Amino acid sequence: MEEQMGLGKAIRLRRLFAHPSGRLCSVAVDHYINYHEGMHPGLARMARTLTAIAAGRPDAVTMHKGMAEALWERCGSGIPLILQTIIARPDDTACESVLDVEEAVRLGADAVAAAAFIRGATEGARLRALAELVREAGRFDMPVVAHVYPRVAGHQGVEGFTGGVSISTAPEDVAWAVRCAVEVGADVVKVPYCGDRQSFRQIVETCPRPVVIAGGPQQGSLAGALQMTREAMQAGARGTTVGRNIWGQARVTATLRAFLAVVHDGATPEQAIARAGLGGNSDATQQLDPSGTGEER
Repeated sequence: MEEQMGLGKAIRLRRLFAHPSGRLCSVAVDHYINYHEGMHPGLARMARTLTAIAAGRPDAVTMHKGMAEALWERCGSGIPLILQTIIARPDDTACESVLDVEEAVRLGADAVAAAAFIRGATEGARLRALAELVREAGRFDMPVVAHVYPRVAGHQGVEGFTGGVSISTAPEDVAWAVRCAVEVGADVVKVPYCGDRQSFRQIVETCPRPVVIAGGPQQGSLAGALQMTREAMQAGARGTTVGRNIWGQARVTATLRAFLAVVHDGATPEQAIARAGLGGNSDATQQLDPSGTGEER
């Protein structure tokens, strides 16, 4: 972020990476229409979930425009806003733009995000869409955060993937995803953590843009999710964007504070859990709030 860039983009990126650590610890709630999973309890009552997230003061929140227009002013005032522009699914059953950059400017966004599932027959189209968003965002000095996920398929068909699709965390696939996002002009790249500290360090060191990790599938324990995050920070990641491992927990605010301690203070999972006051709820017995509200209890 030290090269010359437009003033507007520089200011917006500084807001996202404003913490003295220079890292970003953000929360994403843009999942619902991207997947086939129905109404997850942590997203059922978004006003309560967003209020609980805002109480923990993340560095930013990523969401779609509808929830932002309906809820953000009263639930998340003062926290940087990243607006997701794409609805997409790993199996290519959906991939559409639902927000343009001018709308994002009108809504007060600090950045726009774009999900891109790559590898396979549709990879070129996904990267072209990301490049077009970067071009459009350049007119407004709006940063682009690329959420790039490399895929593995049982069978690759002419029109995309069939026969089952999963997200790859192989180092070579994550490295490919990072490079593709940078080549088309993304300002920040979010990818899965590859699970190997040395490999991820090499990926980060060869990338001229900030790399942050995705929170990944909901872990069996908070300690496991925090440990993955800590390893990525030690390998040079500039932060993380976490979804269900925060809003899918019973105590949303406290869980977010534990992630903040790891990302910004270098805390161990045990230290972060203790600081957040989670105590005995930190292991695999910490389940979703059965009420589905996302409220602290």
